[in-house]
Amino acid sequence: MTFTTRPTLRGTFGMVSSTHWLASQSAMRMLERGGNAFDAAVAAGFVLLVVEPHLNGPGGEVPAIIATAADPRPVVLAGQGPAPAGATPEHYTDLGMELIPGSGPLAAAVPGAVDAWLLLLRDHGTLTLAEVLEPAIDYAGAGHPLTAAVSSTVSTVRDLFVEDWVTSAELWLPGGQPPAPGALFPNPAYARTLRRLADESEHTDRETGIDTARKAWREGFVAEAVDAFARRPFRDSSGGRHPGVLTGADMAAYSATWESPVTLDWHGHTIAKVGPWSQGPALLQTLTVLDALDDPTALDPSTARGTHAIAEAMKLAFADREAWYGDHPDVPLTTLLSAAYAAERATLITDSASGEIRPGTPDGRTPRLAEYLTRQHRAAPADPTTGEPTVRANGTTRGDTCHLDVVDRWGNMISATPSGGWLQSSPVIPELGFPLGSRLQMCWLEPNLPNSLRPGTRPRSTLTPTMVHRAGMPVLACGSPGGDQQEQWQLLFLLRHLIGGQDLQTAIDAPTWHTTSLPNSFYPRDIEPRVLVVEDRMDPDVLAQLEAQGHLIRRSGPWTLGRMCAVTRDPDTGILASAANPRGMQGYATGR
Repeated sequence: MTFTTRPTLRGTFGMVSSTHWLASQSAMRMLERGGNAFDAAVAAGFVLLVVEPHLNGPGGEVPAIIATAADPRPVVLAGQGPAPAGATPEHYTDLGMELIPGSGPLAAAVPGAVDAWLLLLRDHGTLTLAEVLEPAIDYAGAGHPLTAAVSSTVSTVRDLFVEDWVTSAELWLPGGQPPAPGALFPNPAYARTLRRLADESEHTDRETGIDTARKAWREGFVAEAVDAFARRPFRDSSGGRHPGVLTGADMAAYSATWESPVTLDWHGHTIAKVGPWSQGPALLQTLTVLDALDDPTALDPSTARGTHAIAEAMKLAFADREAWYGDHPDVPLTTLLSAAYAAERATLITDSASGEIRPGTPDGRTPRLAEYLTRQHRAAPADPTTGEPTVRANGTTRGDTCHLDVVDRWGNMISATPSGGWLQSSPVIPELGFPLGSRLQMCWLEPNLPNSLRPGTRPRSTLTPTMVHRAGMPVLACGSPGGDQQEQWQLLFLLRHLIGGQDLQTAIDAPTWHTTSLPNSFYPRDIEPRVLVVEDRMDPDVLAQLEAQGHLIRRSGPWTLGRMCAVTRDPDTGILASAANPRGMQGYATGR
């Protein structure tokens, strides 16, 4: 038997995996009181907004993929807000900017997470809004033990809070100092916001009450506070002080939606991802290229052959992400996922590591990259406010993302990746108890690119939940935080589990790695050609072979990369399972 850091949990009642133990237990509480997987996910999602404020917030976003017991086909919950009406490229370039700031009011897209969670609860839940908000209201009002990572994040941005983001200082610097790790930390203003939403939903039927709360968020007291606060100038990552462009009218115009996923039939499974307004299809493209190599050893991420092949296939997929993905109808997705295109792309993989960005020419179309990328910019000194993706050499992160998966005894399943609106992304709105997000930084100011800034369209997101079906039934929900690493860490997990036959916890615990030889989605959009970041538990002989092939190996700590969560259901037996990442000592799986 292979040793694992914790067991793969198994049962028949319900299973949860998330990036924080309080969220996992809150979800399980909803299952125990008779709720379904979607009630549980909404409860956990709102708890994550409280207990992981450096990783997500109400001003952020959440994409999810669901399958219901009544209709097992995968469906995408699209909770990514668009660019505000005033977010024109000219607005930023007139300020002398070449990139959208990575923090501050100018970086805010329309908040999408809360409306998406409420839409999920209305359409597929069974409990009332007051019932599912109860744990989050309690943790915000009475306080929760603060993780060391939150305390460290506040310490990193303390000077910014004191000098400019004074509303954040009022919340996060009690007595002028960051809260200590493990201290009981309340957020009374956010507790009041949640209680008011819950109160708005009372005294009517469940669905109407939820819609009333959605209206209060989009058009009522929340939108009014956002509209007033966004007009105030604050320092952003450009170094200047600027007001935002988000308005109450932008809030009122937005509503989360249901969409069809992008799917790939692969080795007896159907893998579902969010569409090309996310990076989701890049995982599917990587799988098609690996298959085109026609070499089973290329599917083993523990070997030199497999690691090299997977890394090179990823680089090709992420190059296509840069050239073709965005929130527009002209993404050549059918061709990008075709076997013929994959075969053409696979011929570019040699025995040497590539440091180039090499997008393809689907349907004979000429790819175009941002001119900023072609100049091969390197990273500026780290700005701790710019958020989600950066995994340092020692594995610590500047901000990040959350994830949660739930499956219940009836066969309902969800994979969700909430993020954005981090405490370090923008100043706190004092009446509401949370900041806005900074997702607009993913758009380019250069015109006529797939991911150019356009009011009313969504920035191309890194958030990318995954669901896997077999014979038409959902069997696996999984995901990971990590910015540009999300698809990479999930891919290694899927190969180990679906092809290698490893159980959930074994696949999560295995030594992992990722490449940074791709354009970073976040400010300042740096690239590190041929760099492969690895956990130093990897076989030294494998690393030596990779170095001989031209990979620049950056050794991280033994347990530093990857933040996977996963749940499964066997449709034949009804047996459920779950597992969670031990790295960071925060994620947790629960169930029975």
